[in-house]
Amino acid sequence: MNLGMPEMIFIFLLALVLVGPKKLPGLARQLGKYMAEFKRASNEFKNQLEAEMMNIELEERAKKQAEAPKVLPPEKPWEPPITPAPDIVSRGNSEDISAAVTGSTPEETAQAKPLPPTTSASTDA
Repeated sequence: MNLGMPEMIFIFLLALVLVGPKKLPGLARQLGKYMAEFKRASNEFKNQLEAEMMNIELEERAKKQAEAPKVLPPEKPWEPPITPAPDIVSRGNSEDISAAVTGSTPEETAQAKPLPPTTSASTDA
């Protein structure tokens, strides 16, 4: 119910005529107290309803979780879906990889292959 300014003025003048100017402030004060008490009671009732609704919802969730089937652990231990090939070196360092490819250690590979000759940039002219 939305009252505009003309409606409020009419109600005020009607109350002034019916009650009189001496009793009108006391009546307005008492009316304000009753309105505040009614508002407080309605808010408390609303909060109680919301709390009960939340409790009912939580109970329903707990009941659904209790009725849900339990997840059983797998019968076999977990195995990786793809196993690496036996001839491939994985996560090895460069020495392990070169030894697997050449069949020798890095020191033997360095001794067996001589370094290429270096040419000097200076010219004898």
